Amino acid sequence: MPDKTEKIQIAILGGGPSGLFMFKRLIDSDLKNFSVDIIEKSSQLGAGMPYSTKGANDEHITNVSGNEIPELVTSISDWIKTVPQETLDRFHVNAEKFNDYKVLPRLLFGQYLSAQFDLLFKQAKEMGIETNVCLNSPVTDIIDYPERNKVAVEISGEAVLEYDNIIICTGHRWPLKHENVFKGYFDSPYPPAKLAFKINHPVAIKGSSLTAIDAIRTMARQNGNFHWKNEDKLVYKLNEDSPNFKMVMHSRSGLLPAIRFHLADSHLLKDSVLSHEVVEKNKAENDGFLSLDFVFEQNFKEMIRDKEPGFYEHIREMSIETFVDSMMDLRERIDPFLLFKAEYTEAEKSIKRKESVYWKEMLAVLSFAMNYPAKHFSAEDMQRLQKVLMPLISIVIAFVPQGSVEEMLALNDAGVLEIIPVGDDSYTEPHADGGAIYFYTDELNQKQNPHFKTYVDCVGQPHLNYQELPYKSLLSKKTVSPAQIKFKDEKVGKREMESGNEKVETDGNGNYYLNVPGITINDNFQIIDHYGAINNRIYIMAVPYIGGFNPDYSGLDFCEAASENVIKSLVASKAQLDFFKQSEA
Repeated sequence: MPDKTEKIQIAILGGGPSGLFMFKRLIDSDLKNFSVDIIEKSSQLGAGMPYSTKGANDEHITNVSGNEIPELVTSISDWIKTVPQETLDRFHVNAEKFNDYKVLPRLLFGQYLSAQFDLLFKQAKEMGIETNVCLNSPVTDIIDYPERNKVAVEISGEAVLEYDNIIICTGHRWPLKHENVFKGYFDSPYPPAKLAFKINHPVAIKGSSLTAIDAIRTMARQNGNFHWKNEDKLVYKLNEDSPNFKMVMHSRSGLLPAIRFHLADSHLLKDSVLSHEVVEKNKAENDGFLSLDFVFEQNFKEMIRDKEPGFYEHIREMSIETFVDSMMDLRERIDPFLLFKAEYTEAEKSIKRKESVYWKEMLAVLSFAMNYPAKHFSAEDMQRLQKVLMPLISIVIAFVPQGSVEEMLALNDAGVLEIIPVGDDSYTEPHADGGAIYFYTDELNQKQNPHFKTYVDCVGQPHLNYQELPYKSLLSKKTVSPAQIKFKDEKVGKREMESGNEKVETDGNGNYYLNVPGITINDNFQIIDHYGAINNRIYIMAVPYIGGFNPDYSGLDFCEAASENVIKSLVASKAQLDFFKQSEA
């Protein structure tokens, strides 16, 4: 064996789901003679935030089934057979009746992901790949040394380890702004254990997404109980000591998310992502930018043409704006909980008959397909994406599990859960006596500002700004740069800037840019510095810090697809380096 010092030293920062998929890619790759360190801040590998106690209690369930997750080492249905009966009893899972079309409790799914890590470690050992795991080891800084072609990782503010390559897979982050300062004010519902207390007053919930449903499931159980009536209807009853408990969701346009249905392609047509050649061809025809309208035509309309010709004819001539208006208008005209019930019935039929609700599936495909090339949009198209298309996509592809739907309907029937439509101008302020004041304009155009003693922000993972990257050396040395997208038409950019849009700036040479969240990366998830140079040592898959260039990321699908881009780049760069070394020899 070659001397250890000749090995490529690779570190995966974060041992959650994205770190798991990255580790699997490395083991399956053509990369030779390397070692891997996995540096994880918690005491458990695989689960990350969503599938550990940092993001779930026993009552929280996944919104994907076993057949929908990307391939790992073993299937969930096979793994379930190895789980101790005590654990199965805790999560009310019958191993004999379980199959890969069922969703799982999130904490149990976290155990599955941990088990997959163990199986990968065995594979790595058999292949002679050296792996080291550092648990309870938070990364506190990253220092790049281009002159030595090395990158250093600081752990817990003390130990410093050097590597040839690192992949940042640190997962979710929920910054605390007012929490712990104002009683009853929660910047996020995570970890959910903090919401497990008695409440005898109305609670304000910002948002109506899966994140909001997590908070609802936890608080509902602390202040009442669910039971089945006549074995076919779930009902909810408040505890005697919580008679005034109520949850009030505040949602843009008063909309609830869509419900899980049968997917014709459980992996959402991974090959639907536009190829590099197609993207470059369209950019050449569109002044150097990828056209959002082109992606909408290719990755949505064209995919519907054969499967639902009637629906295709209905939308064939529609622009993105017209299509979104049509879909949103239908939802906004119906009471959200009545629509929720109707979609629940539709989803039940879809699953029973194994027939997709195809236009919704294709919208999920569109979301997945446009995420990776989104950095090639013009600023004008990025604004259209953010303001027009993403609000619809975020609703339709939430895929709320049936169990969560049944509980929300029961809560609504009991008068414990309601939803209030608010506009983009709504906001909250913490209250000195606790909780928050919610400012919004109601449907009668009346200004409202109710005070809630308890307030929970449930809008989901925020896209964090460049300055919020927690690695000070990357910022101070300008190893990373703030993400920007150029305006195609300088007149539009100038008009936006003059109208007071603080996200727009100019370089003084007639070019205008839209500042978007996070840092600049290329298609291979490599960071790019202030001078536009690609860094071949540092990759980043941590979604909070790349949200500007990847506006919609979808859990495990994102982990698998991003890790594929990273490993291809890593293998190619090492092959190129070996070639140069051989040439010099």
